[in-house]
Amino acid sequence: MNWYCDVAHDHPIHKDYHDKEYGFPGKGEQALFELLALEIFQAGLSWELVLKKRAGTVEAFDQFDVDTVAAYGDKDIARLLDNPGIIRNKLKVNSIIHNANVLIGLRESDGGFVTWLDKHHPMVKDDWVKLFRKTFKFTGPEVVNEFLMSTGYLPGAHSDTCPVQKSVLKANPPWLKAQK
Repeated sequence: MNWYCDVAHDHPIHKDYHDKEYGFPGKGEQALFELLALEIFQAGLSWELVLKKRAGTVEAFDQFDVDTVAAYGDKDIARLLDNPGIIRNKLKVNSIIHNANVLIGLRESDGGFVTWLDKHHPMVKDDWVKLFRKTFKFTGPEVVNEFLMSTGYLPGAHSDTCPVQKSVLKANPPWLKAQK
């Protein structure tokens, strides 16, 4: 199996994300929204490109404040599509704005994104994909799989031989809790 760990271990672009974020649980709504958006931007592109553009993307999307992004209108969309610091894809930008509005709805219906994820966990990947496709836009199998691995809801972010895996296990991600 080709592990992200093998590529990221000492890579200048990937190392920090791999060592400090990937697979770790405990992220709040804003961090989860950012990761979902980054996975959407990655679809069809390289993760390295997404990480290179991450700082500009976070700035362009107002630090992924859900309420702010949900209120974006045509001027904001034009501003984003004119910004060379982000991945400029109209379908992806529109889906991220749409998904911000979905997150606001999840606050009302389920108590928020984290509660919604916890309510549906554990599920197998295919069931997660069906649920995400029913709930969000631009969430195909790879986007959903990577999002859920990056947030600790699905196993597989790190190989068992990766030193970071020990830290992830100590953080007790949801996938590990489901196995107990």
